[in-house]
Parts: sequence; C-alpha cells; structure tokens
Amino acid sequence: MKKRWMAVLFCIFFLIALIGCTVELLRENDKPKVVAVLKTLDTQYWKIIKAGAEKGFHDFGIDGKVITTHDGLAEEQNDILESILKERPDVLIVSPISSSNIPILKEFHENNIPVLLVDTNDSWENKAAYIGTDNFELGRKAGELLASQLQPGDEVAFPLFDGFLTNLVFSERIKGAKFSLEDAGVKIVTETVRLPDDLSAVKKAMTNILQNHPDVKGVFAVNDIIALSVLEVTKEHGYKIPVTGADGTTKMMDLIEDKTLTGIVAQNPYDMGYISVETAVKVIKGENVSKNIDTGIDIITKDNAKQKLDFLKQLLK
Repeated sequence: MKKRWMAVLFCIFFLIALIGCTVELLRENDKPKVVAVLKTLDTQYWKIIKAGAEKGFHDFGIDGKVITTHDGLAEEQNDILESILKERPDVLIVSPISSSNIPILKEFHENNIPVLLVDTNDSWENKAAYIGTDNFELGRKAGELLASQLQPGDEVAFPLFDGFLTNLVFSERIKGAKFSLEDAGVKIVTETVRLPDDLSAVKKAMTNILQNHPDVKGVFAVNDIIALSVLEVTKEHGYKIPVTGADGTTKMMDLIEDKTLTGIVAQNPYDMGYISVETAVKVIKGENVSKNIDTGIDIITKDNAKQKLDFLKQLLK
C-alpha cells in the first residue's frame, strides 16, 4: 500500500512539473517577436546600441534577437532581411546600410510587419518610425562647441571623403557644423580624399590639411573613429587643438579625463537601442508613435565625463 501511494504521489508531482513547463513554454510562445538588424558589431558604438536593445527585450518581455552583418555590406544585409521575412516577426528594427535595402523593407510592410529605422534614417514613407539622432542638430552643437574654444577668423578643418556629401547622416552633420561655425565667423578648410574610408585615408587627409593650412585651430570629424585618427596626426605634428567627433565612445571620454580635450558631443546609442524596442512594443499594441523619435545629444565635459564613462564601461564588460 505504501509503495502504491508513493507511486501516486510521484505521478502527481510529475504532472505538476509537466504542466508548469507547458505553461512556461506557452508564455514564451506568446511573447511578441522582435528582430533588430544592425550594421555591424565591429565598433563600440554598435555594441552599445545592441546592449540597449537587449535590455529593452528583457524589460518589456520581448522574444527578441539582434543580428548584424559580418562585413557591413548592403548585399549581406539584404540576405539577412530576406531570411528574417520568412520568420514573420511582429516588428523589425533595422539600421539600413544603404538605400538599396529599402526594396526588401517594403516587402515587410506589404506583409504587415512594421519597420522601425534605428540610427540611420531614410525618406521611405512607410517606415513606422525613425529612432535616433537629429544629425543636423548634432553638427550644429559640435560647431558651437568648437567655436566656443576659438576666435573669429580662426580656421577649422573638415577632413572629408568622396562619399560624405551623399551620405545622409554625414552630410547633415557637416551642414549643421558649417552653420554654427560660419555664424561664429570661423573659417572652414577641407581636404577631400579619393580613397576608401579607412584610417590611413583619414590620416592622409589630415596630414595634407596641416601642410596646406598650418594655422588650423580645430577639427570637426563626422564620427569618433575619424576624430581619434585625426588626434593621432595632430599629436604627431605637435598640435594641441580641439577635435569633435559624434559618438561619445569611451576613448573620446578618456581624452577628457586626461585633459587632452575639454569637451565632446555625444549621441546616445544605448537609448537608441532601448527606445527602439520600447517603440516596437507600442506599435504591437496599436498605439500611435511619432515618425521621428529624437534620442538626443549630450555635451560631455569634465563635469559629467566620469559618470558617462563609468556607465559605458559597465555596459561593455
């Protein structure tokens, strides 16, 4: 009799455990599915966006994943998007590498899958929203920051590449910076290099600028990768001048900590990732969302650099 009761109890406990697992599995299957496709994870900037998105997945109970290309090519991103379309997620979050990715994004829209653009905007009318930086405003604030450290008549360098002015993100930043600097009476000198956008080309452009314009008093760079390369060149040539980037990466903040720079402008990539997931949840619920969600721009100085730096280093552990 005792053995029979033990067998019955075992069966009861087994059924309870089985029911619990089934309920948990059903809950997992009921979670909204969101996929975020980023350009790359080769830089700290994109790793921070990924961290923000993953925190959003956790906080909002989303069955989510982040996928990136290996080579940062539009063709590879198209292949990834075609594969995701077959999975039919509830929402797609994507940072398009080029306008050639828009046709496949239109297929998501035709299949009633809302598309949110993060970091990189496009004029495509059927996007559910853009979440990211107002790049003209970023350039304008960077120009103001540079001008505040200079005098009217001083020269500021813009190292450029052929594709910069056709790149929507970079061209808006350049326009904004020119607006502020010209308004402050600062002269702009440029050097356009017909080479691939790599670090050796950046250094060549900046070296040419210093040779042709030895009185340069500051540099505007469209992102932190370029800014850091520019700083290497200016240091090699004995210049100690302000340089602005755009991304607010830890290396740029370290330069504020060691007093190489007094201030930088910074995007908020973590907020881009997190708010894009928060917006996806609103879209799934049928709520109205703004077509343009500005994630803001920070001015980082010695007063707030450590706090921001500690936050980013904790994220990137």
